[in-house]
Amino acid sequence: MELYEAIRRDARREDLSIRALSERHGVHRRTVRAALASAVPAPRKVPVRVAPKLEPAKPLIDAMLIEDLTAWRKQQHTARRVLARLVDEHGMDELTYSAVRDYVAKRRPQIRAEAGLDVEAAFVPQTHAPGAEAEVDFGDVWVRLDGELTKCALFTLRLSYSGKAVHRVFASQGQEAFIEGHLEAFRVLGGTPVDKIRYDNLKSAVTRVMFGRNRTESDRWVAFRSHYGFDSFYCRPGIDGAHEKGGVEGEVGRFRRNHLVPMPDVATLAKLNARLEQIDAAEDRRRIDNRTLTVGHDFALEQPLLRPLPVEGIDPGLTLTPRVDRYARVTVRMAHYSVPARLIGGSRSPCGRPSWWCSTGAPRSPGTPARSAKAPRPCCWTTTWRSSPANPERCPERRPWPRPAPPGRSPRRTTRSGRWPAGRTGTPAAPRRWSRSSSCTATSPTVTSSPASPRRSRSVRRARTWSRSRPARPLSCAARPRPSAHPRARSTWSRRSSQRAGTGSRA
Repeated sequence: MELYEAIRRDARREDLSIRALSERHGVHRRTVRAALASAVPAPRKVPVRVAPKLEPAKPLIDAMLIEDLTAWRKQQHTARRVLARLVDEHGMDELTYSAVRDYVAKRRPQIRAEAGLDVEAAFVPQTHAPGAEAEVDFGDVWVRLDGELTKCALFTLRLSYSGKAVHRVFASQGQEAFIEGHLEAFRVLGGTPVDKIRYDNLKSAVTRVMFGRNRTESDRWVAFRSHYGFDSFYCRPGIDGAHEKGGVEGEVGRFRRNHLVPMPDVATLAKLNARLEQIDAAEDRRRIDNRTLTVGHDFALEQPLLRPLPVEGIDPGLTLTPRVDRYARVTVRMAHYSVPARLIGGSRSPCGRPSWWCSTGAPRSPGTPARSAKAPRPCCWTTTWRSSPANPERCPERRPWPRPAPPGRSPRRTTRSGRWPAGRTGTPAAPRRWSRSSSCTATSPTVTSSPASPRRSRSVRRARTWSRSRPARPLSCAARPRPSAHPRARSTWSRRSSQRAGTGSRA
C-alpha cells in the first residue's frame, strides 16, 4: 500500500515517466501501471495446491461425513476416527493427521449446509422495560444435608431489567416448592412484574404442551397467577427455548459456581436459605457485563414500578388424601410416613410444605417432621401423629414404654388391663434384669403395648419385644414365679402354698 502511494505521489508531483518511476522504486513497469491505475493493490492470488496423497481419500471422507448426517451427535466421526478407518479399511498409511484434520474441518460445514442443516439463525438482543418482566428456572444442586449427600433444587427468579435475583433451595421441584419460591421472591422484591414471567414447560405449572404456544395449565397454578396478577410466558421446548430466557439460564450457573462451591454442609435447608438470602442482599453491589450501574441501583429504579402485593396471601401447602396401608403408613411423593394404627384402611389428609409435613388443621410445632426427598430409605418414621393400637383395651393409647430399672430394683409392673397392681411392692431377692430389643422395620407400625401382657393384639404387628432374664443360681422362696393369669393355674398355686404353710385341707 505504501509503495503504491509513493509511485502515485512522484508521478503527480514530478510528472515522471513509467520507466523513470520503475527505476526509482525498483519495480517492474507492470507494477507502476497497476499503481497508476488504482490506489488499492489487487488481491493476491492464492495458488491452487494439489495434495496427491489426499486426493484419493476425499470421496471416502465425504461419504463418512454424509453418513454422520443421520447419526447420533455423540457417535459421529472425528478426524482421528476418519484417519483410523482410512488406514485400517483402505490401507492409506501415507496420510497424515494434520491433512485429514484440515480437510474434515473445512468439508463438514459444507456438507451440512448442502443438506439444509446448521442454518445460521439471527439473534436480536432483548430489551425489557423496568418492572415488566421476570424469568424463573430450577437448577440442580448437591448439598451435604445433615452429613448426607442430597440432590436438591435451586429456585431462581430474576428480574429482566435490573438483574436482581432471588435464590432458594428446596428438597424437590414439586408444585408446593414452586409456589413457595414465588412467594419468597415476591416478599424480597416487594411486588410482582406488571407484564409476564417466562418459564420452561415444567410440570408444576403445565400439564400438557399443545401446538405452538398453547399450554394446558394446572388449576392451582392458574389460581395463584390470578391472585397475584401476572401473566405466564412459556418458552419453546428444547435448546431453542433456552435463548428466550437466557438471563436466568446464565444466572443459575453463575450463582452455583460462585456461591455453592464447595458443596454446602448444613443441618437443615432453612439454614442454607438464610445464608442465600444474605448472599442475594450482598450481590446488589455487583455489575452485570458492561453496565455502568450496579444491580442494586437499577433495582431501586425498578421496584416502585412493580405491582403491589395483595393483602391476602396464599398457603403454598399441598393437601392430599393418601390411603393408610396395613402397615400404618401413608405414601406421599415416594416417601413413607407413619400414622396411628387405628387409621389402617382409611385415609389421611396431611398438609405438605416444601420442607415439612403436618396434620391438616394443626399448627406447625417444633416437633413437626422434616419433609423427605427421594431417598433409598424405605420409610421415614415421624412423630407427627401419635402412635395408637388397634385394640385400646389391650394396648392402652399414649402409654409410654417403661424404661429399664436401675441396678438392684425391679421395674414397675402392670396388669393385663394396663393398670398398676395394688399391694405388689418391694424388691425381690434376685433382681431381675429387663432388656428391650427393637424389631421395628419399614413394614411394622409403632405400637404401644404392655410388656407384662401375656397376649398381644393380632390386628397389628408387634413393634418391640421385652425379655426378662434371671441370674443362673437357685431361686429363693421370695423369688419364685408368681401365679399365672389363668384362674385354674392360680387355684393350684394357692392350694400348694397353703399345704407348705400347714394350713388348709389335704387332698
